[in-house]
Amino acid sequence: MARNFLRSSSQSLKFRKACSDLLADILINLNNENKDHLNNLSECSGNFKDERIIEYILLMAKELALDLLTGYQAIELLQRFMVKHLSDLLAMQTPQDVAADPPLGQVDDVFEKFKEKFPLVIFSCLQLASKMSLHSEIINNDTAVQFLHSVGFSVSKQTLLESELMVLKGLEFRLNVPNPLTYVETLLEVFGHNEPSIAVDRLHRLCCHVLQFVSLQRTAIYDSLLVTTTQCVNPSREQREKFVTVTEDYMLLGVGVIAVASFILYGRKWEQVVEELSHITGISSRSITDFAHVTLNHIVRKPVLP
Repeated sequence: MARNFLRSSSQSLKFRKACSDLLADILINLNNENKDHLNNLSECSGNFKDERIIEYILLMAKELALDLLTGYQAIELLQRFMVKHLSDLLAMQTPQDVAADPPLGQVDDVFEKFKEKFPLVIFSCLQLASKMSLHSEIINNDTAVQFLHSVGFSVSKQTLLESELMVLKGLEFRLNVPNPLTYVETLLEVFGHNEPSIAVDRLHRLCCHVLQFVSLQRTAIYDSLLVTTTQCVNPSREQREKFVTVTEDYMLLGVGVIAVASFILYGRKWEQVVEELSHITGISSRSITDFAHVTLNHIVRKPVLP
């Protein structure tokens, strides 16, 4: 399922082209965005990154010949839009509606009314992401209608435009949001600048596969990481709630993916890679190592020795 979904973010992507000052500014900006993201998490953070939804988006992107970065951007747009839109729908309920249903019933009722629009919303997020990409072909409305019809979803251009506008308004026209692949590629650029002996292009190709694997095994990997972190086989609800800051930490995901790819390519030298990644990001070597070991265990389906 995780094999050969999409090509890498850009066939023209070249590493070791940026100067050190520019890299430092980009890394600082990404780090600040990551911290801001973690400081403003909602109760629904990550709820719309279900593996089936991610697979759905990546497969659509592949069929439409879009690059990997566009697929991940669409996933982020969908998550942000759905949280905002469902919150707005819940806020619009009348006092009678609130009194009639318990809280969970309200959410289920709102989503039940919205679910018919959900597939089109997913596609709209992908279409908007394609328009933000410098390397992908833009999905125009003719292509969109034809593609949706080929998968059994008949829709007019007008309906398509209305869906796209709804998503745009829900996102408050903020489409340039960070996604995990941006963190991986930026960290690889910094890493390659600091370690000239590393074959960054080769490492990048493997990182793209590792990131797809982690995304498609998201629940299993983070559940295992939670057990490793808490040293508790059955973590409490409070521990799970606090752990959301880990599952949504893109900087940790970025260094973790690079660490896994480095272990596969370089074997024992990977400890040097982990130390350098820790130096670049300030994330502890232990946290990076834990993430890498858990992911490698899921890849090979058996324990990997430290």
